[in-house]
Amino acid sequence: MKKTQIFWIIAIAFLSVTILALVIGYITKATEVIKNPVVTMEIADYGTIKVELYPDMAPNTVKHFIKKIQEGFYDGLTFHRTIPDFMIQGGKNEKSEDTYTIKGEFLANAFKDNKLKHERGVISMARIDYSQFGSGLESYSYNSASTEFFIMTKDTSSLDGYYAAFGKVIEGMEVVDAIANVEVVYRSSELGEGETAPTDATGQTIASDKPVNEPVITKMTVDTFGVNYGNFEKYSYE
Repeated sequence: MKKTQIFWIIAIAFLSVTILALVIGYITKATEVIKNPVVTMEIADYGTIKVELYPDMAPNTVKHFIKKIQEGFYDGLTFHRTIPDFMIQGGKNEKSEDTYTIKGEFLANAFKDNKLKHERGVISMARIDYSQFGSGLESYSYNSASTEFFIMTKDTSSLDGYYAAFGKVIEGMEVVDAIANVEVVYRSSELGEGETAPTDATGQTIASDKPVNEPVITKMTVDTFGVNYGNFEKYSYE
């Protein structure tokens, strides 16, 4: 066999292998399933809660939550509001200097991609309700979320489309249930006729559904499986 023929045989074989490798690589990448981020919450004396986040449902909300976790914002904070057969709420930091808010990614706020319902185990963003101060304040209400979140312990369809749900518990619902049932200072729903809410040493009314001993989030971490979700956008009222 001539050297020229051998050369071309080797060249064709090499080219075939290269093309095959490229095709396999393309198919592998095209069919690769990107894992959603998973958050791990370690709660002192209670256990661990794992939450899968849904960037396709509420992308900016997820980016914001990931960023705050990576900054260590939630470490040492508590679940400061707990209501059996409803939800537990955490992420309040009265010492934080953060003053921004993020856009509410839900239907009532003209965000149509988020179809996640407030079912048991779903995590959603808390926000302020300004409706008690009159009409025309919807924009302020809907876009007032910052760092507080809540986890549902019971399906509550009345919240669907009005709060930014962005993930769901995949492990540790028994921990969520235990937190939901901790002893509280008082519940407004249980006050008798003529009874008033208790006050603290300064005379300020104590919030209802406040645990006597608030469960502490000792550590919160997030596994993004190598994906960089980037920075979140702050909301502007202008």
